[in-house]
Amino acid sequence: MNKKIVITVLIILFSLSNLCAQLYVSNNSYFYNKGALVYVKDYVNLNGANSNFYLRNEGQLLQDVTKVASTNTGIGKLSVFQEGTVNNYAYNYWCSPIGNASASSGNENFGITMLNQPTGLTTFNPSNAITGYDGTTSNASLNIAKYWIWKYVASSVYDPGGLGWIHVQDASTVFPGQGFTMKGSTSASIDNTNVGEVAVNNPGSKQRYDFRGKPNDGDISVSVANNNLTLTGNPYPSALHVNAFLLDPANTSCTRVAYYWEQDKTIASHNLVDYRGGYGTFTPVSLISNGVYVPATFDSYNPDGTFNTVGSSSGLSIIRKYAPIGQGFMIKGTAAGTVTLKNTHRDFYKESNPLNQSQFERISNHSNDQPITGSTNDVPHLRINTIMNNQFTRQVALILVPEATDAVDPGIDGLSPADENLPNDMYFFLDNNRYVIEGVNFDISKRIPVGIKSTNNATFKFNVANVINFDQNQTVYMFDALDNSYHDIKNGSYEVTLPTGIYNNRFEVTFTTQILSTNLPIKDSFAIVQNNTSGQLSISNPNLIETKSISLYDINGRLILNNNKIETKALYSFPTSGYSDGVYIVKIITSDNQNLSQKVIIENIK
Repeated sequence: MNKKIVITVLIILFSLSNLCAQLYVSNNSYFYNKGALVYVKDYVNLNGANSNFYLRNEGQLLQDVTKVASTNTGIGKLSVFQEGTVNNYAYNYWCSPIGNASASSGNENFGITMLNQPTGLTTFNPSNAITGYDGTTSNASLNIAKYWIWKYVASSVYDPGGLGWIHVQDASTVFPGQGFTMKGSTSASIDNTNVGEVAVNNPGSKQRYDFRGKPNDGDISVSVANNNLTLTGNPYPSALHVNAFLLDPANTSCTRVAYYWEQDKTIASHNLVDYRGGYGTFTPVSLISNGVYVPATFDSYNPDGTFNTVGSSSGLSIIRKYAPIGQGFMIKGTAAGTVTLKNTHRDFYKESNPLNQSQFERISNHSNDQPITGSTNDVPHLRINTIMNNQFTRQVALILVPEATDAVDPGIDGLSPADENLPNDMYFFLDNNRYVIEGVNFDISKRIPVGIKSTNNATFKFNVANVINFDQNQTVYMFDALDNSYHDIKNGSYEVTLPTGIYNNRFEVTFTTQILSTNLPIKDSFAIVQNNTSGQLSISNPNLIETKSISLYDINGRLILNNNKIETKALYSFPTSGYSDGVYIVKIITSDNQNLSQKVIIENIK
C-alpha cells in the first residue's frame, strides 16, 4: 500500500503572515519535508501510532507566534536529526525538540529512549542505553552510555546527585526546556550509513541522532534562582533566536547572557581531574546584532568539581545568534523565578546558512591574533588577550556601542564564568565583580578598570588581539597606576610580573595618554601627606572632588589598603602605624575615573 499524507490544511512557505492552518496526519501516513519551512498556525496532530512527520536536510517546523500553550497531540512522531560534535570522553550540552508522544495535549518529558539511529530517509534502529562509560556506534547499532546523562537545575555548586547536577540516565524526566549532557561515541567506531544528509551518520567525529516524539510548541518556562546557573537551550524543532530569548522584556529573572560548554576533545579520560574545559560567554547586545562570544578557557578541575587552574583559550570563533535544533546552554538567574521560551523566539535559520550564525560547533576560521573587520551586524568591539605565565590566555571583549553605560547593562556585559578561586586570572572590574565582556559608550577619555588575580609572581602580558567594526587606527593603552605609565597594547604588548594578590585598582584600558578634563588637574586637587610622628596618612580634598576609591600599595605592587566606599569630604585620614617601614604608593581614583598616584615613606618612630 502506498503511504499517503492526510492533512486538514498544510502550508509550506517562507512568509509567515495571514495564515490559518493545522496539520493532521492519519495513521499509516506520513509527511516528508526536505530542507524547507513548515508553518502550522494551529496544532500538529500525529493521530496514529504510525503517523510520522519527517524533517530532513535542515527542514524546520514553526508554529503560531501568538500561541501560549501547546495543543500538539497524537501518538505518532515527529522525526528530526541533529549531530553531536564530541567523542565518548567529551560532552555536548543538549535540549530536546521533542517529548513523549501521547494522545494528551501539550508538551511532555524527554528521555534518551527517544533517540534513535537513522538507517535510511525514514527508517531507524532504536538506540541502546548501556551501563558502561563508553558509547559506541556501527552500521548496525548505536549505544549511548546512560551514565553521562545529567541535567542541571538552578545551582551555584557542583553537586552530583543533589542540587545542581541531577542524574537522569535513561529515565524520561527531562522537562520541556531543560537541558541535558550527553557524551558521544568512541572516535574509533564509525557508522558510514548515508541517509541522504550532507555527511554519513558518524564518520568518526560526529554522531547523528534521530529525535522522535511529539514536537514542542508554545511557551516553555524554565526555573532559575538568584546567582545560580540553569541548563536550558533550544526546545523547538526549529532554530531559536537566542538574542530574542535573552532580551525578551519578560525574562528579567536572568542576566541575559548565555554560557556554552567547550571541552578539549583530545583528553581521553572520564576522570574529572583530567578534564580540560570551560564556558564560553555570549552577550546578545541587541536583537539585530550578531552579539559577542568570548571563547572558553580549557580549565582543569578538582575532584569536587571546583576549578583548579586556568588553561589555554579554546580559540573557538562562532556566532551564537541562532541556536540550532538540540543546542543546550547555561543561563544565570538574577532572582528566584522563571524565564520563558516562546514561539516568538523561533526562526527558520539553517546551520548551513553561509553567514554561519547557527552552529552546534565550528572551528575558528582565523587565528585569534589576526585583525578582522567583521560584518555589518557584528558589534564594534576589541578583543584583548592576557597571556599568563607565558602559557595560558584569557580573552575578554570590550564592546563599544552608544547604548552601553558605565554601569552593568544586562545583555551587553557578561559576568566571568570562571571561579574566583583560580590562582591567576584577568577580567574587567565592574560593579565590584568580574566580567569577561564589558560594554561602554566610546569616548576618547574613557578609562576601563581591569582586574588581575596573581599567585607566586605570575607574569601577565596584555595585547589587543582583534579590532572588529571599530577604528583600526585608534590606539589602545594599558595604564599602570603603579608608576602612572601608559603602554600601547594595540601595536605592541605590556608585560608585568605581580606578587600574590588581587589588583582591582591598578590597571585600566585607555584610548589616550592624556587626562581630558576642563577641571583642575587631579594632582593639583589633592594633597597627600604621610605623618610618621603621628602614624597617619592624610589626604586633603579642599575642592570636595567626588572620590571613588583610595588605595595603598607596597613597592612590589601588593594591595595593602583598599577603601572603595568613600564619602566625599575635605580630609581623609588613615592609620599607618601597623605597617612595616618602607616605600608605599597611594592611589586615588575619582568618580570620573581620573587617577593620582604618589609615593610616600612610612617610617614608624620608635
